Amino acid sequence: MTYAGDLTPQQAWDLLREHPGAVLVDVRTEAEWRFVGVPDLTALGREPLTIEWVSFTGDRNTSFVDQLQAAGVTGGDDAEVIFLCRSGQRSIGAAEAATAAGIAPAYNILDGFEGGLDDDGHRGGAGWRSVGLAWRQS
Repeated sequence: MTYAGDLTPQQAWDLLREHPGAVLVDVRTEAEWRFVGVPDLTALGREPLTIEWVSFTGDRNTSFVDQLQAAGVTGGDDAEVIFLCRSGQRSIGAAEAATAAGIAPAYNILDGFEGGLDDDGHRGGAGWRSVGLAWRQS
């Protein structure tokens, strides 16, 4: 594994709660943030960072690591970086890129914000929202 590991959504929330220096980075697209929703960390006194891993067209954000660094994300003891996407796939690439750049420990959230497709081709049966963690829709 080329990043620190995978966390369930609940483990991610617990880590954020227990480590005030930890940061949640939502790597989905702007359209997903606007139309699907975002994690709500106000109970923890903070906001998730939103930095696209890929654009809505699927093009990789070649400035991703630079944008993390510009946002002050450095990793380190009690400053874990936790990546979230729709289903837990894009966030693996983000965690790997961060780790390769020395921004670690970097984690991926399993099942992401809304999980993979079910047998009917729908999302929402797994992930951040389905386990009842706080979120909001703009």
